Amino acid sequence: MSAKKPVIVYGASGYTGRLVCEYLREYNIPFIAAGRSAEKLNAAMKANVAGIETADYEVVEVPHTVSALTELFNGASVVLNTVGPFARFGAEVVQACWASRCHYTDTTGEQDWLITLEQEWGTKFANAGLLLAPGIAQMYTTGEIAAQLCLETPGLDTLDIAVFWGGSPTIASTQTILVNAAMAKAYYLEQNKYVEHQADAGLYNLAIPGQHELALALPWGGTSHPVWFKRDPRVANVKVLGGVFNRALMLGVPQIVAAALDATKNMNPDDRYAALAQTAAGVMNTMPPRENPRVNKSLDSVHASGPLGRAHCVINGNSNYKQTGLLQAYAAAHLLQQPPKRVGFASGCQAFGHHELLGQLRSFGLVSRPILAVHD
Repeated sequence: MSAKKPVIVYGASGYTGRLVCEYLREYNIPFIAAGRSAEKLNAAMKANVAGIETADYEVVEVPHTVSALTELFNGASVVLNTVGPFARFGAEVVQACWASRCHYTDTTGEQDWLITLEQEWGTKFANAGLLLAPGIAQMYTTGEIAAQLCLETPGLDTLDIAVFWGGSPTIASTQTILVNAAMAKAYYLEQNKYVEHQADAGLYNLAIPGQHELALALPWGGTSHPVWFKRDPRVANVKVLGGVFNRALMLGVPQIVAAALDATKNMNPDDRYAALAQTAAGVMNTMPPRENPRVNKSLDSVHASGPLGRAHCVINGNSNYKQTGLLQAYAAAHLLQQPPKRVGFASGCQAFGHHELLGQLRSFGLVSRPILAVHD
């Protein structure tokens, strides 16, 4: 089965998984849409994946166990994992990828998961010539592209990153936000060391390009960037803040998170996770509508600085979940044709190149030309 379909989308019935499948179809890549419910998978493919009637795919129901996933992955080349929270559900998928010798990508921004992957699996995947690339998604990769464009100017060692998008989180994203806030710390990078964000700092006011009103932001779990750039000899300091353009929604986030943490603080991990998942369902329990580029806008802004130089890069875009779907599909397309630029633990830009990823996003009309200003 897998030998005929080189790519597996695990969690294909979810909002992001559907978009990954849609863009795999755009790249003419055969794939397996996998998950725990064949009924949900079939319904999602037929009702929510544009052009699915012309795609070369099959649906496979699989239990979330290492043995079952390994059996499914055997014979495939790439697994695109969208099942989160990844710190809770990712280990089985990574272990199965390792056992079946498949490249692994996911869409996470969970710092604890990235750190665990790097420490426990990075060397193993590298020695096998396999890619281990978590966090390939708009909220992380598009901002990383902007950072890499800034870093083309030598002598810049500090990255101040802001990520904003229009719309509301998906069901899975809402659950991940609460679970990550309750069970993991958020870090920024200072002189190449992890420093914990102040837990009770509340909302930050940011001046972002293109509007007069200040935007509200949060550390958002710290994001992937501090982990990726900790291995970059050019960079010593990385701090990331992000949020949605909807001010009212942002004002409510700290209260929702604080109430959920307080209500579950004395629970054991399993009970706490179940309670947080229930709270998340109360906040967001329906799939968001398909993105509208006039509403679902994105903005990634990076200020890079050094002792004697500065650079600022802004990338305006639309449809952040579509950006994620495209980036995942391109990762598969690249890996099916040639090895990545870096094996083992790597970001999207480190594995495939930031100019290459930018070119894909622009060719599909999802981001505009970056605005880059350099002062050195």
